Amino acid sequence: MYEFPFELDDFQKEACKCITNGKSVVVCAPTGAGKTVIAQHAIHKALEEGKKVFYTTPLKALSNQKFSDFSEKYGADKVGLLTGDSSFNRNAQIVVMTTEVFRNMLYGTNFGSVTDNLKDVRYVILDEVHYMNDEQRGTVWEESIIYCPTNVQIIALSATVANADKLTDWINTVHSRTELINTDFRPVPLRFYYFDSSQPNTILPLLTPTGALNKKIKPEKKQFKKGKPVQKRNIVKDVVRNLHDKDMLPAIYFTFSRKKCDEQMEKCAELCLVTPKEQEQIQQIIDDYIAENPYLYKNKHIEYLLQGVASHHAGLLPGWKVLVEKLFQKGLIKVVFATETLAAGINMPARSTVISSISKRTDSGHRTLTPSEFLQMSGRAGRRGMDEIGYVTIVGTAFQTPEEVAELVLSDANPLESKFSPSYSMVLNLLQRFSLEEAKELVLKSFGYFSSSSRIEPLLLIKEFNQEKIDECNSFTCYCKRTTEDLVEYNKIRDMYVQNRKTFKVIQKQEKKKNRPLTPEVIEFGNKTKELLNKMHSYECDQCKLYKKHMKSVEVLNRYLAKQKSLDKEIEKQKDIFWNKFLSHRAVLMDYGYIKEDYPTEQGVTISQLRSENELFLARVIFSGVLENLTPAELASVVCALTTEDMRADLFSQLPLSTTVRKTLNKIKDLRRDLDKKQKYYDVEDPMYINGYYSPLIEMWVNGAEWDSIIEQVDMGEGDIVRCFKRVIDVLRQFCTISNIPESIVFTAREAIEMIQRSPIDVD
Repeated sequence: MYEFPFELDDFQKEACKCITNGKSVVVCAPTGAGKTVIAQHAIHKALEEGKKVFYTTPLKALSNQKFSDFSEKYGADKVGLLTGDSSFNRNAQIVVMTTEVFRNMLYGTNFGSVTDNLKDVRYVILDEVHYMNDEQRGTVWEESIIYCPTNVQIIALSATVANADKLTDWINTVHSRTELINTDFRPVPLRFYYFDSSQPNTILPLLTPTGALNKKIKPEKKQFKKGKPVQKRNIVKDVVRNLHDKDMLPAIYFTFSRKKCDEQMEKCAELCLVTPKEQEQIQQIIDDYIAENPYLYKNKHIEYLLQGVASHHAGLLPGWKVLVEKLFQKGLIKVVFATETLAAGINMPARSTVISSISKRTDSGHRTLTPSEFLQMSGRAGRRGMDEIGYVTIVGTAFQTPEEVAELVLSDANPLESKFSPSYSMVLNLLQRFSLEEAKELVLKSFGYFSSSSRIEPLLLIKEFNQEKIDECNSFTCYCKRTTEDLVEYNKIRDMYVQNRKTFKVIQKQEKKKNRPLTPEVIEFGNKTKELLNKMHSYECDQCKLYKKHMKSVEVLNRYLAKQKSLDKEIEKQKDIFWNKFLSHRAVLMDYGYIKEDYPTEQGVTISQLRSENELFLARVIFSGVLENLTPAELASVVCALTTEDMRADLFSQLPLSTTVRKTLNKIKDLRRDLDKKQKYYDVEDPMYINGYYSPLIEMWVNGAEWDSIIEQVDMGEGDIVRCFKRVIDVLRQFCTISNIPESIVFTAREAIEMIQRSPIDVD
């Protein structure tokens, strides 16, 4: 085993031993426990053996960070990088990439054959495997594990999850012999505190030594009085001052709103958390950084950095966030006010984390943080080798009780849930390489199918309850020994008799009124009604006191039998949900003629190479010819509308679309309507976007506008605009690399990319 310059923890030794013995591993450990050491062991093994190792991460920012770290550690010549944006030294022994790039390699589409892609690859490190829980990205991890050749060892690194054993069993089933290394060991233990605004000059331990809630903590009161404005205390300032006084900085202060991150940073600026010497260092680093990135010269947050505070969220420019991270890592920023995205693996160690509330607003309203979300954020506290203890402070609010906070702190992590979902691209890629039967076998290997028992469990419990009710109804005993069928038959006769008698009386009344005798037909009808009455009297049910009770029992039975039938249907659907989704997507593709005899046509191959929310929609736009003869600015503008998700209703851009772009998008709307009908018919729910909010901005940018004039146009964060422009670059790059794209579009896309890629867009 590779000798590290420090003593390894037991779980690290165990994992390294498994890797040396040729096994795959799932390492499940708290944030900051030292999972990277296990990855480094695999890297050293690969270097020694003259083999290759792939290191995958869920985010481009994380891939860039790992690339930088490994280049420094192992030498730039030994490390390569592959993301949607970058391709550098791809034949190196250590290649860092996003998990999506690795999945694409396994499909053998844009990156060459699978054999060439994985030549000499001995280990694949799948960092942040708990991202399988991610709604949008989760499928990528499952595909990567299913298609990964069995001669490649998988090293899956995950934060704490409740069902790591189930994940390991699944990898054992679909890949190769895999061991679980599961630990709750934290090298820097956490201590939890609570800020109670009624005691502003201290922070209180949340729990007693026995694990009970500290009785000194009082619930927060609602801050309003009738007719009188309430003078609110500056809570954030109180919290930071307390942490500073108790030597618990630096801290990451988690807030679930970008606007609040900036506001809280401003509130704390006057505290001045840095010494004059540290201020000089900060100023020097800022000056050097801005010399290389002049577009940041007018950034209004510079003054706050000099006070030792900063904000970090998706609305800020990537280049600015890099500067904040750099200063924080050097210990010069004492408090970073961040949204939860900072908890997703970026290396920004802190002595403390502060969590401003245990609930957050989502698209479907406010909800409490899940235990896993809380663990991910609190786990950022405590720097190995620097701190003996990590501090987590939860700020009291009127919308949570101290009891709820304590319950969340003591909760176990959530289980991993499969988000596997077949797409058009997956269908076409699988059918390019496998028969329909083999494709089914692969789809049924998904973690979602493997763990479907846990998804079906609640339905089975309901089914069990229904069966009890059915048995209860069936257990009704008739003392006359009449069956339920007899009762139903009697009831039919009874209903017919009541209806016929009513009809006969009405006819009698009418004929009497008209002084007419009854016709033979009516007399016959009356006789039949009497026969029904006699038949009714022949049943014991007619005189039975339990008739109503028995009848109600039958009605309840029928209700539960109907429920059971519907439930059986749902259970069958859930069992085959992934394969049914696969078949639905295949049906749409066959309808359009992109699959013939279960093999992709030439245009089907093009769709298989695309990566977007709805590959078929984007392909239909390309094939329609509407993108030809556009200028680079117009092409970027149209692609921007197709890659921008639907936004909040209150966001409305005053900027008009250019005439050509507007006309092109109107033609695309017809394509969307047609595809929408097909998707609904075949029960497919893949989204299709046409949102021109940012389109005028990117058109201005490609035509040479300055960044300052761009950001003045809409009330959105600069980071949002950069991210939107990068998504456009990603799709335009695909136009340049996939097959069967008209040359005119390829040339225009290349020009557009070149014009978009200038500061600050070209900074990762």
